[in-house]
Amino acid sequence: MMSNETIIKFQDVYKSFDDNEVLKGLNLDIKRGETLVVLGRSGCGKSVMLKILLGLIALDSGQVFVDGVVMSELAESSQYQIRRKIGMLFQSSALFDSLTVGENIAYALVEHTNMKADEIRNVVLENLKFVDLPGTENLMPSELSGGMRKRVALARAIAYRPEIILYDEPTTGLDPMTATTINQLVRKTQQQYGVTSIVVTHELASGYSVADRLAVINEGRIIEIGSIHEVSNSKNNFVKTFLAGPK
Repeated sequence: MMSNETIIKFQDVYKSFDDNEVLKGLNLDIKRGETLVVLGRSGCGKSVMLKILLGLIALDSGQVFVDGVVMSELAESSQYQIRRKIGMLFQSSALFDSLTVGENIAYALVEHTNMKADEIRNVVLENLKFVDLPGTENLMPSELSGGMRKRVALARAIAYRPEIILYDEPTTGLDPMTATTINQLVRKTQQQYGVTSIVVTHELASGYSVADRLAVINEGRIIEIGSIHEVSNSKNNFVKTFLAGPK
């Protein structure tokens, strides 16, 4: 569970796309074992933050530390070793449409480990059971509902037993009952595997249901961070308006 040790640190991170400044001096510490929920409006830089952490896009300036190591100062091969600690659940689920459910979950294990076929199959079946989808390993992604695709994507993300899992808008577009199922799985993954989780969302109910701490991002910076109680009682005008929702 959550400790006081910082496992991920964003230090004065800037990122622009052409003339669009997205991150403007982002500072954020994530503690080992916690679920930190980053709240903010669509387009405020939440997903960009995750992609920088994964190394999918480069930052303009600043530093990102993972386990005390500055990612930008590592050679590509060493960055890969750090990234292996990180799993991600993409907003679109990002399953390979040409592969079965089982093949999707097994993909990274086949590509990047020396595990035998029967060992990989056991991991696939174990993870499908974990996300309450036993017996679906031979289905194609096109045969799944949106909520089922999210659960398969989570099973794929945890197959490698990462220390960190990133969730990009995990409940967007899902009906309330399915969203609740996904939120429960986020908590279950943290509790069973002790992972550190970053959940970015603009959906307050989802954020409140999984968060150990909340961080609110606006205009490229974290403007409030703390427990649900602390953030809910923020004196910041943007935070108060955002949390109040539409009138």
